[in-house]
Amino acid sequence: MIPDFTIIGAGIFGLTSAIELRNRGHSVKVISPGSIPHPLAASDDISKIVRMEYGRDTFYMEAVDQSIDIWHDWNLEFGTVVYHETGFVLLSSQSMEEPSQDYELSSFNQLISHGHTPERLDADEIAKRFPAFESGRYTDGFFHARAGYAESGRVVSLLKDKAVELGIEIAEGIEISGLISEDAQVTHLVTSNAIHIPIGHCIIAAGAATLNILPEMRDYLVSTGHPVFHVKPEFEADFTGEKFPVFAADISNSGWYGFPLHQKAGVVKIANHGIGIHVDPQKDSRILRQGDIDKFRLFISASIPTLATAPIVYTRRCLYSDTRDGHFWIDKHSDFNNLTIAAGGSGHGFKMAPLLGKWICAAAEGRRDDVPERFRWRGFESVVSNEEEARAGF
Repeated sequence: MIPDFTIIGAGIFGLTSAIELRNRGHSVKVISPGSIPHPLAASDDISKIVRMEYGRDTFYMEAVDQSIDIWHDWNLEFGTVVYHETGFVLLSSQSMEEPSQDYELSSFNQLISHGHTPERLDADEIAKRFPAFESGRYTDGFFHARAGYAESGRVVSLLKDKAVELGIEIAEGIEISGLISEDAQVTHLVTSNAIHIPIGHCIIAAGAATLNILPEMRDYLVSTGHPVFHVKPEFEADFTGEKFPVFAADISNSGWYGFPLHQKAGVVKIANHGIGIHVDPQKDSRILRQGDIDKFRLFISASIPTLATAPIVYTRRCLYSDTRDGHFWIDKHSDFNNLTIAAGGSGHGFKMAPLLGKWICAAAEGRRDDVPERFRWRGFESVVSNEEEARAGF
């Protein structure tokens, strides 16, 4: 029997939408090119930031605020802590009143105006509370307790288990290479070994690989790669608890952010949320270049000197499914009424995992008014700026 919905992709977009559709009474099949979580997927990592700080953009701030409530519910539902509320410190190397720090100041002001209680910090307070950072390097900033990180790979694994419990069919090790259509309907998926799979309604939630299935989306999406580092600190106690929360260091200018010591892995993860480089997920290497490592070493030498000689024990190039404006792409395809696109996470989708399924389900069921307008099918002018204010380099 052909399921009501066939979802290509078993990352955070695919699994949350599968569970939401199943809870609404639909039969669902999820197809993944490999094991779940897929080792090359953006979702398969030890941690993702959950933060409300979005500069002047109150939509995302409020969406993450809602999501945090549900992250706490998920901790109870899963019977294990997957969301860790460590707080989030935004560090600035100059006054937040400077134009170059507009993201930091706008984030602070929006939190205050919406009833939240971030704590403004000066250089002395930063040095006292967060001693791992080079004294005097950051002279302004703030700490917000309602933030933290999610153990992303574990979350995906637990969502897969939940999907199986709900009766969702999971098909691993099947790579989809294309679609067959007729009269504005997608009739079959085509696998890499030329098998045709009949479908009812298809949702493509394949992250950066979406372009390999739908190359016509290149006008709207691009796959970019970003460096991620895991380092092993000599003194683990310096990077735990209140002394070293989730952080961003001049992020809108530098791109650098990171996490406290991961208790299970015993590493500190630091990554860059910048422009990145264009990467073909099927053809290109995901190995970091020497230039990536050199920039990382410069950053930690100047900012977190006790990590300057720490061994790098793991690296990866995390792929973003980027839209040109930085907003997700969740809508039915303009040419096919039984095809929904759920992509364009643009490096900031995981924090809103608890809401993604509802948005994608609404699009697939034709309840377009329940999909935020900024995520719907749209055209772009020749010059478009990324509107996610934390993103460096745009």
